[in-house]
Amino acid sequence: MDKKIKALFFDIDGTLVSFRTHKIPQSTVDALEDAKRNGVAVYISTGRPIMLINNLGQIEHLIDGYITTNGARCFVGNHTVCLHPILRADVDEVVADADRNDYSVIVVGERHLVVYHPTDIVRKVFVEGLGVVNLDFGTRLDDLKNEDVLQLTPFCSAEQEADLMLRLSNCTSGRWHPAFTDITSGEADKGKGLQVMAEYLGLDISETMAFGDGGNDISIIREAGIGVAMENANEEVKAMADYVTSSVDEDGVKNALVHFGIIQAS
Repeated sequence: MDKKIKALFFDIDGTLVSFRTHKIPQSTVDALEDAKRNGVAVYISTGRPIMLINNLGQIEHLIDGYITTNGARCFVGNHTVCLHPILRADVDEVVADADRNDYSVIVVGERHLVVYHPTDIVRKVFVEGLGVVNLDFGTRLDDLKNEDVLQLTPFCSAEQEADLMLRLSNCTSGRWHPAFTDITSGEADKGKGLQVMAEYLGLDISETMAFGDGGNDISIIREAGIGVAMENANEEVKAMADYVTSSVDEDGVKNALVHFGIIQAS
């Protein structure tokens, strides 16, 4: 490494948090505590909006800042580093497409979110699969009329997604689950979030390390000084990584941090 790593950026689901247990492995908690003692900062990089980050209690005291909604909202403490809303015309097009094709969309505002056209797949994937216990199915689109929309999560196929994206004027899409994709402004993805966070923090990109396992992690894995893919990642993600570590359930975070000398083996 040309420069010492000063900041670590972690995806949540499948990277920090096990899909199997919905918890952070103790080896990961211990490794992050060691990294912090060694003067390395810890940041989150997630597709989740802040109101759905409910599974980081074990390490909350270690977190220095957040890239959320795939880079649409980044913040450190109470300071907003960047905020990139989706154009209203693009929001309307996704909602209309959901009506035409009978699928659900999670519409994420700055303060609230709406499960539009709710179906059983949302509960199955988010509540049962991802352990999101605070998803409010009672909010309506009218409740977001005074808020910018930061992310749209349509529960559509990859083929439907490809067709939809052709009709949106300024959006990007990151699929990290077979059942849905995350759509944000074209100005936002995790890699761009890393760029603005590094600039704000006075870091050179070479001083950053990013971990991920899903399609929405490709941009930050590619952008970071060192990009690490989990063994449970798909092959496209692994191909973009500088290093592939073991899975989230097999001490993957700890093993990578030891490999790169961020912490010592214990």
